[in-house]
Amino acid sequence: MDSQKKFMVIEGPIGVGKTTLATKLAKVFNCKIMLENFSDNPFLRKFYQDPDRHALATQLHFLLKRSHQYINYKIERPLKSCIVSDYFLQKDRLFAETVLNGDELELYIKIYNQLNLKPIKPDLVIYLQATSDVLLERIKSRSIKYEQGITKDYVENIVDSYTNYFHEYKDCPLLIINTSNVDINKPHDFKMLINEIGKDIKGKKYFNPATLED
Repeated sequence: MDSQKKFMVIEGPIGVGKTTLATKLAKVFNCKIMLENFSDNPFLRKFYQDPDRHALATQLHFLLKRSHQYINYKIERPLKSCIVSDYFLQKDRLFAETVLNGDELELYIKIYNQLNLKPIKPDLVIYLQATSDVLLERIKSRSIKYEQGITKDYVENIVDSYTNYFHEYKDCPLLIINTSNVDINKPHDFKMLINEIGKDIKGKKYFNPATLED
């Protein structure tokens, strides 16, 4: 990895392949890997069954765990070794604004501000995109029981939230990949991605090669 890219984040909606890519990149660049482990959230199953009732508890659990994990991994400057993560802390508020109602969101923001979080900016964010139909297919194929009730409306809301967020995102270099056109499990595509990561990326860049190996 470029010596300047000490902290790299993979982001995108559920089912898009964040953990797979983060794991592969950590191995290639010999980095530590920080994974979200969302299944440890005891409220998540209940949330997918009854989102209105369990959204706040689910989101607060994620907030506290994610912030604690950032502290444990010592995500601060200067980093002594490179780290690849399948999420960044800012996603927590993104989800909160998507799933919480007015009063719940107000309480969440108060708690968020009270924590006085100061996460550092990644050196590179890789944003993975896919359509809601593709994501639903992937969610069903990985056969996690409590995810099977996830609705298309929920996935579309999450996709829209990510789209809007990264449309305005300017905090650090951003590499956007449409996973319908790029398959990181294909050696040819993955090699091209590695080459792209090694470049001096400024601002927002789309990785969408015109010709891919069949």
